[in-house]
Amino acid sequence: MQLIGLLGGMSWQSTMEYYRILNDLVHQRRGGLHSARCLVYSVDFAAIEAMQTEGRWDDAATVLASAARALEDGGADFVVLCTNTMHRVADRIQESITIPLLHLGDTTAAAVLGRNIATVGLLGTRFTMEQAFYRDRLAAHGLRVVVPSAEDRKIISDIIYDELCLGVVRPESRTAYREIIGKLVDEGAEGVIYGCTEIELLVDQSDSAVPVFPTTRLHCAAAADRAMGPGPVRRPDLP
Repeated sequence: MQLIGLLGGMSWQSTMEYYRILNDLVHQRRGGLHSARCLVYSVDFAAIEAMQTEGRWDDAATVLASAARALEDGGADFVVLCTNTMHRVADRIQESITIPLLHLGDTTAAAVLGRNIATVGLLGTRFTMEQAFYRDRLAAHGLRVVVPSAEDRKIISDIIYDELCLGVVRPESRTAYREIIGKLVDEGAEGVIYGCTEIELLVDQSDSAVPVFPTTRLHCAAAADRAMGPGPVRRPDLP
């Protein structure tokens, strides 16, 4: 089994989910006491969030590239960046290491295309929804991406940073997300990407009338396949 380098801490709530899901997938395939071979580098999210807010993406790239090199030096065979938003600097991270970075946008696009969906709604932080880096990656696979209104984007992002990143899950926020998902469907979305690793702490398939694509779980499934080789792994809670 290859050694998975998890570059996380953004937030630690979602990185915990990566660790849990990966180990669950390995156990399902190999049984017994088997678990995933992982090396985790968890950054201080407060520093990264400040860089996001201040638009200091080059500084953030420097921090994460250094962390990725540490994972490579520690023996990781490939890197999994445990956050959607920080794929804004994925190219810089990949340039800094000689091992592969398993890009979350590519694994998500593959899952969407596998359902023969052409138009997909995107939920995430305001950076993920508003900046081109993520939408363009999906579009490069032939997908049409629709995002919520400016008002709804603020609601989505505020809930992520003010609640989910702190481990707070409120039923009122779930209702708000459901309403926004419904609007995306009304605008033609045939599926919805949960494009922030924390979103899966709040909503799931039952909150949408169309297929949803939980990026954390999809990313973990791809990482498990890469670590162990293709095989009959059951992917929990995937559409």
